[in-house]
Amino acid sequence: MPRRRPLPLRLPARAAGCVVAAMVVIAALMAGCTGNGTGEPKSAGQTRIASAPARLWPERSPAPPPSPDKIAPDRPSPLSGLPRVPSGDIRRLNVLDVVKAQIAEDARNEMPAFEDAEIRKITRCGTDPRHCPVRSPQYQDLTHDGKNELIVGIEGSEHTLTVWAYTLKGGVVNRILDTAGTPLSMEVSDGDVIMREPTDKPGYEARTVHSWNEEDQIMDIRVMEFDRAVSPPAPGASKPGTSKPGATPPGSPGSPGSPGSSPGSPGSSGSPSPRHTP
Repeated sequence: MPRRRPLPLRLPARAAGCVVAAMVVIAALMAGCTGNGTGEPKSAGQTRIASAPARLWPERSPAPPPSPDKIAPDRPSPLSGLPRVPSGDIRRLNVLDVVKAQIAEDARNEMPAFEDAEIRKITRCGTDPRHCPVRSPQYQDLTHDGKNELIVGIEGSEHTLTVWAYTLKGGVVNRILDTAGTPLSMEVSDGDVIMREPTDKPGYEARTVHSWNEEDQIMDIRVMEFDRAVSPPAPGASKPGTSKPGATPPGSPGSPGSPGSSPGSPGSSGSPSPRHTP
């Protein structure tokens, strides 16, 4: 029985036109990869060959790690000179009393955080609140126990800011954070204290994150990195018609949350949203 010849493939006129057009496009693309229509491949240049890292001074021994007995583990620092707070409400503390007690504690340990001139300004906060370097107290949950901690900011020379944080342990005031910097902004996000500082590289900021260390019961540095600049504009650059946070000087008489105000005064921070302190 004879085999049947396959029928020739017939395309509709419209489909045939599309095929021809596609072939023209492909030919044009292939021509772009050849040199001057000669049909020879056109070089895209020499590919850079990746090399393995080259260790510098491999003959030198690395520095030995510090011995464990020379590493003083950070621990929460009980603050003497303050009354116990049996209620567990840290808002009942006067922020100026806390700062003065901490300065006295540092002096006893011969580890002062401030120059004499700065200490004199702090001691005059009660009589000259407008020039008080102690910022309004902030309250945020840093230890994830549902209770607020006290965050203190003290302005120093050269735009520096000393930041202390305190918690209550059995009614005793304990410092769990002691850091300083020249912040563009500060915030608390999910219990992390985040400080952004300027760098000498335009468009970049230094970002330091302190997080709660459950084992050591302190705020530890978790992240130190350079990051793209994201700090908000200064308060004076707010849009017309919008309120300006901090328009009233924090240390002015009668301002909510000012140093020396009554415990838990209205306006003191404590909301769960991140707090910015430019």
